[in-house]
Amino acid sequence: MSNRRMVGVIKVSLYVVIFAILLWAYFSGAFQFIVDNPGDLIYLTKQHIKLVGISSILAILVAVSLGVFITRPRFKKFEGVVMNFANVGQTVPSLAILALVMSYMGLGWQTAVFALWFNSLLPILRNTLAGINNVDSSIIDAGRGMGMKERQILWKLELPNAMYAIMGGIRTAVVINVGSAALAFLIGGGGLGDLIFTGISLYDTGIMLAGTVPVIILAISIDFLLGGFEKLVISKGLKRDLDMA
Repeated sequence: MSNRRMVGVIKVSLYVVIFAILLWAYFSGAFQFIVDNPGDLIYLTKQHIKLVGISSILAILVAVSLGVFITRPRFKKFEGVVMNFANVGQTVPSLAILALVMSYMGLGWQTAVFALWFNSLLPILRNTLAGINNVDSSIIDAGRGMGMKERQILWKLELPNAMYAIMGGIRTAVVINVGSAALAFLIGGGGLGDLIFTGISLYDTGIMLAGTVPVIILAISIDFLLGGFEKLVISKGLKRDLDMA
């Protein structure tokens, strides 16, 4: 099966799963709960977006900067140490991270933001490294041949050519973050997890799905927006090369 056909099958499967969840939500009364309690939903959605937004922006700033830092020739010797540390950190379950951080920072949204930030680092860091390390060496040599300085090579050659991989890591991390942010409710961080875990504790599927459906819609919407941003920041020449690959 060709890659394009496989992608098409995966997309159709996802649409079927999402449609089934929406159907389940409709018949379990989730939409009626949302209609009856719009204020609660808006308030919790704002909390959820705040958690995801702050933690994701901080993760992007730290992971991309760290990725650029350890790909510089002078600091490349730290690449293995940093990646091993990040890989080990990623093996820790989200709930365990929340519990560990809670013991030092207490309850509240700041603990949830820290845990989400930590959980988002690896996908962005790994893709930043892969993107920069896989830039064709002939492009770098051509830049040096033209008299470019290292800073110019980074900003004009390496980062633009690595942007496709970097954006892939950011989209993956942010979408995972939207789902993981539901756990913030367990430590008093708020968000749509409030409805999900309330529904679970009351054995009320309608309330649980009233929190789950907005999380799914939020993840799809954010990924769509980041996809649009990706098209803006990646040059047309690179996109054409990737399409032909």
